[in-house]
Order: sequence, then C-alpha cells, then structure tokens
Amino acid sequence: MEPILSKRFNMKDSHRIETYLATGGYRSAEKALKTMKPEAIVEEVKISNLRGFGGAGFSTGMKWSFLPKERKKPVYLVVNADEGEPGTFKDRYLMERDPHLLVEGILITSFAIGSHKAYVYIRGEYVKSYQTLQGAVDEAYAKGYLGKNIFGTGFNLDVILHMGAGAYICGEETGLLESLEGKKGFPRLKPPFPAIIGLFGCPTIINNVETLSCLPTIIERGGKAFADLGCEKNGGTHLFSLSGHVERPGLYELPMGTPLRELIDQHGGGIRGGKQLKAVVPGGMSAAVLKADEIDVSLDYDSLKKAGTMLGSAGVIVMDETTCMVEALMVTARFFAHESCGQCSPCREGTGWYYKVVQRLYEGKGRMQDLETLINISANMAGNTICAFADGAAMPFSSYPVKFKDEFEYHIREGKCNVKESYAYARD
Repeated sequence: MEPILSKRFNMKDSHRIETYLATGGYRSAEKALKTMKPEAIVEEVKISNLRGFGGAGFSTGMKWSFLPKERKKPVYLVVNADEGEPGTFKDRYLMERDPHLLVEGILITSFAIGSHKAYVYIRGEYVKSYQTLQGAVDEAYAKGYLGKNIFGTGFNLDVILHMGAGAYICGEETGLLESLEGKKGFPRLKPPFPAIIGLFGCPTIINNVETLSCLPTIIERGGKAFADLGCEKNGGTHLFSLSGHVERPGLYELPMGTPLRELIDQHGGGIRGGKQLKAVVPGGMSAAVLKADEIDVSLDYDSLKKAGTMLGSAGVIVMDETTCMVEALMVTARFFAHESCGQCSPCREGTGWYYKVVQRLYEGKGRMQDLETLINISANMAGNTICAFADGAAMPFSSYPVKFKDEFEYHIREGKCNVKESYAYARD
C-alpha cells in the first residue's frame, strides 16, 4: 500500500516546507481554491467516506453540511489536537513529522466551510508538536499559503495555535471550546451543536488532526479513489497506534478494514517473547476489551461496534498472558477517576467509586458482591451525563469484570493474584 499520511515521516527535514513542496505539497490547496467551489469540496469529502478520526467516527462531509446556509456571524474551524487518549500517539507524529500536511488540510477545509480563522488546540504536554507546527505555520505565512489573498484568489485565512493545560476532558469538542474561550473545560449541553453555536457563539466546525490531514489526498485523487482505499462506509487509510506486548510496537498506516489479527501478528510481529495473547484494547483505553478469541474482527467503526467495542482513536493496546486484568482495570479506573471534570454526578461519583472498589479487589480485600456493584456502577454512568466521557469509561468498566470474571473471583476468593503466582511478573 502506498502511504498517504506517513509517506514523509522518515524523510530528512520532513517538517520543513521545502521538503513538503518538493513532494507535491500545497498543490491540492491551490487546486481547491482556484478550480473548485466550496460545495464541490464538501461533496467530494462526503463521497470519500472520510469519518472523524478523533474517535467519534462521524461522517466529516456530513458534519460540514450542518453549518447554517444563511450566516450572520463568522465561521470558525477548530482543530482538535488535544490527543489525550491513553495508547494513542498518531496526531503527535503528524504534527512533528509532517506538519504542513495538516496546514494544507486546514486551508482546504477553511475554504470549503467559509472560515477565515482557524484555531489549533494542542495538548499541553505536546511541547515539541506545538513548536514544530508553529514553525510550519510561520513558513506557510512566509510563502503566502496563509494570510491575505492566498493563491491570488482573494481568500484570507489566519491560523492560531493554542496550548491546553493537560486536561483529558478538553479533548471533548465542547469542553475544548469552553477552554479555548478561557473558561473551565466543562462540556456543553447539546443541542445546540457547535456547527450552529460554537466558538464565541458562532458556527464552528471541529475536526481532528488526522481527519484534516486526509484532505490534500481527497482533493488530489478524488473522493471515490479515497473511499476505495478503505472498506464500506469507512474510506481511506488510518494511523494505528500499536503498543503493549508486541515485538514491534509503533505507528502503522493501514487501510480501514484491516483485520486486527493482521495488525498484531504481521505488522506488530506477534506477541513479545513468544507468549500467548490474552486481551486487546482496540481503540484507546475507553474501548471495551477483547479476549484473545475475539480478535478476528476488522479495524473499522462498524465492525468493532458490532463486536461490542469501538475503534475510537485507534490506540491498539495488546496484553499477553502475564497481564493481571484486575490491575489493568484498576489503572484504567484510576485514570478516569482522575480525569473526570466533575460536572455530572453520575460520572464524578461513579468513576471515583468504581476506582475504590477495584483497588480494594486488587489488594485482596474484595467481596463477591463487589462484582455486581461494578456492573451496576457502569450501567448507571452510561447515557446519563452531558458528554461521552462516562460512556467511554463505562465500556472498560463493564467489559473487564465480565470477560475475565474467573480472574476477578480468584482475587476475591484467595486475596491474591493467580497471574502473578503463575508467571515471573515484570512491570514494563
């Protein structure tokens, strides 16, 4: 497969505009601005079956179509670069290895939706990403690809970078908007959706870094060609962050619909040290866990949803037979309890309560009724809060104790871990 998103990653000075221009950079933007109407771009994106790579998987072209036709206020584009999902590192590579691909995607998208100002909200810990992307933005201004009268078309665009303060909840699009406005990152009630009332009360489109980085290819090759790279209703390629107990962890660009087993065994080199696979989290920590006999599934939004989990941000975390699933759930629960913004009581109380119960189980002080309590907590969190944070937390919360029930019961019954008894346990 010819790389689309990662083709410049290993080139010398891949972050510089000279390298980008030498490999066809900004030609798609020039084509879009000079020869295409905004409506035609939106239509190509719909045909491409490009879905939001931030985790929601919603049709990108459809999202753009939600903007009001009659506009009395300016339209803003907001780029979600607040990559905080554990197990996910794809956007960081795009911003550090090929930042101009994102800048060109921002330019094409802004023209398509009629925006003249774009904000990039970057995770606070991504200092190198911020510096590299700011350098690319500065280079684009110097070359005339940003600013006034771009390509002599009369179209103007300014791009502003904004660093967050390390809050996971600001990866949720409306929490991001609140933070960008200088307020606490509490998610907003929807409706109204950001396309109607978003940043500063104006129509706003919010897209992920990887999503926008696909736009130059869609304009260059056409929506149908991009769609054909993937599978049904899931166009293009995707960057999969593979980590955990595999021989070759890393970032892999593969067509949408690639089998999960292929990613682990062929691209990842199989399970490290010849051990047996135990579990896989296919879409970042928020996704429900899959057992070893459940990995014959395609890596696309629809297939994984049918399997009871989700593609999410495509952070694939592999766990081998030496993994204590009670400890894995405890680490997951600790993260969600810490990162809950506290606005909604089912999430605020549920995540904290859940963590305390799992911690008690892990320490060998659990009771059998705790398993039912854990299921009840997760059931009462999902669907009962303003944003999807609680829903995401509920997926691992409800799957680990069910799929690995025997292991949880052993912790309760014996007051210790049977996995650690069976293996020379090493924390990696």
